[in-house]
Amino acid sequence: MAQTAPPAAGGRRKGWRAEDIGDLTGRTAVVTGANSGLGLATALELARRGAHVVLACRDADRGRWAADRVRSAAPDATPAVVHLDLAAQASVRAAAAELHHRLDRLDVLVDNAGVMATPFALTEDGFERQFATNHLGPFALTGLLLDLLLTTSGSRVVTVSSAAHRMGALRLGSADGLQGLGGTYHPWLAYANTKLANLLFTAELDRRLRAAGAATLAVAAHPGVARTELTANGPLLGAAGWRARAGRLSAHFGRSAEAGALPTLYAATAPGVAGGALYGPGGPFEQFGPPARVEPSRHATRADDAARLWALSEELTGVTYALGERQAGAGGPVGRAAAVSLAAPDDARGTSRSPG
Repeated sequence: MAQTAPPAAGGRRKGWRAEDIGDLTGRTAVVTGANSGLGLATALELARRGAHVVLACRDADRGRWAADRVRSAAPDATPAVVHLDLAAQASVRAAAAELHHRLDRLDVLVDNAGVMATPFALTEDGFERQFATNHLGPFALTGLLLDLLLTTSGSRVVTVSSAAHRMGALRLGSADGLQGLGGTYHPWLAYANTKLANLLFTAELDRRLRAAGAATLAVAAHPGVARTELTANGPLLGAAGWRARAGRLSAHFGRSAEAGALPTLYAATAPGVAGGALYGPGGPFEQFGPPARVEPSRHATRADDAARLWALSEELTGVTYALGERQAGAGGPVGRAAAVSLAAPDDARGTSRSPG
């Protein structure tokens, strides 16, 4: 059941809006997939509130176009663009290295970029494309930027999931099973599984941060039904018949990217956000309405599954999150990230087999 946002001043309840974001001057945010859709809408609002925004995009030209959009909307903004292809582990490491070179703080990391229900393909690393882009890439990027997050007071990691996670059911017995290799490939089930993985990742990251006494929050959001390019680049890609018609209807009747980005913005900026929580539209079926805390599926709350997914993700990416133990009698958070190599390990590769 959705929990509505806190009441406004004076006791009257209202839907939370982007105008409710406070002053973000001096803060730094990295938004993946910020060249269009939810990512661009998120970056625009953060910049309007004074944040320095880095647009991490697969297409550098479109990233520069998006940066121009940000400057037009927020003339005082100084957006930057970093090339990032989440489907390629080498690109993730290169982007993390560039961000370390450019930044000395990171207040908000928005893991937004993704693909949806695409035809089967393997990445250059041998991973199933949706799983590589939607989970393994963000997992590696967050781990490689963890030191910046931990040394920035009040930082947050916001991972964008989907209501489709409720259809997911991960096979955690092996790396192949986790990616849906070795069987019949179903694009929508593969997508749902990646969105379930996003929530299990958030839950386990939050648990580890709290165990270390770190002040960084890990939180998740989902947009409901929004009109973005994700539909055109996913279920409409090569689709025919009812799948194509359904995709076009979703793209036509969904709410705007600006409205769809509100749960992400709430998770990234609102006071009182709870670590490990999921925020989405608070209206009927979590598809429309103002941001609210919503309940994930029971599969997304299984601690054993989250721990197993974490271990498999470390194995596949070669990125290990090392957080210091909470020190007895310490007066504040002592979480720390151990050194993580930005070079891809030789054994961090997937299989090269087809799904069946």
